[in-house]
Amino acid sequence: MIAGDARAGDSDPFPLSALQHAVYCLRQAALIHIERAWADNRFTAEGHVLHAVADKGGSRKARGVRRVMALPLSCKRLGFAGTADLVEFHPCPDGGETPYPVEYKRGKPKLHRADEVQLCAQALCLEEMTGQAVPEGALFYAETKRRIVVPFDVELRLLTENVASAFSGVFFSGVTPPPTTQRARCRACSLNAICRPDAVARPAKAWRAGMVARLSAEEEAP
Repeated sequence: MIAGDARAGDSDPFPLSALQHAVYCLRQAALIHIERAWADNRFTAEGHVLHAVADKGGSRKARGVRRVMALPLSCKRLGFAGTADLVEFHPCPDGGETPYPVEYKRGKPKLHRADEVQLCAQALCLEEMTGQAVPEGALFYAETKRRIVVPFDVELRLLTENVASAFSGVFFSGVTPPPTTQRARCRACSLNAICRPDAVARPAKAWRAGMVARLSAEEEAP
């Protein structure tokens, strides 16, 4: 079932970029976008440099394609807003234009779908804002210097809406989720030292163990 309206009343929208973090780890997304915790590493620094050109904004036309950089986006239905690195507007036979979002990424394609979800969220914004269908977009990776075409199929749209719904609940509650058990992702996370998953998880485990022992003792008492 596709998630419904993820927005909580008339609250301000949450950042579209949070969806990428939420796919990777809901706790990471909350630490960044609720607690305002952040830690740069080499990878995030490279990402800042890559986006520097796109963030300048501007529009130009080449080979009949209108290209708009740093385009503000919003999706009222799902309650998020952000900025697209680049949106190409491809001409249609009827004289209209088809939006085509392009997101710049450092590195190379990943095993998880965080980048695809972020791009699909941009497409949902563009569809709501323009009334035009957005069937696909592209991810440009700096390491490979190639575009990867991303079709916005039913599966990806469903994933994007469900992630938006899940993070919306966390964002508007203001409560950061506990650590996950994805240790491989924890090691690669720039927030590992801030998150301290092992330190946070140990007290929770100790509390649960204590509760179990207490309940068992009460049951055995005469």
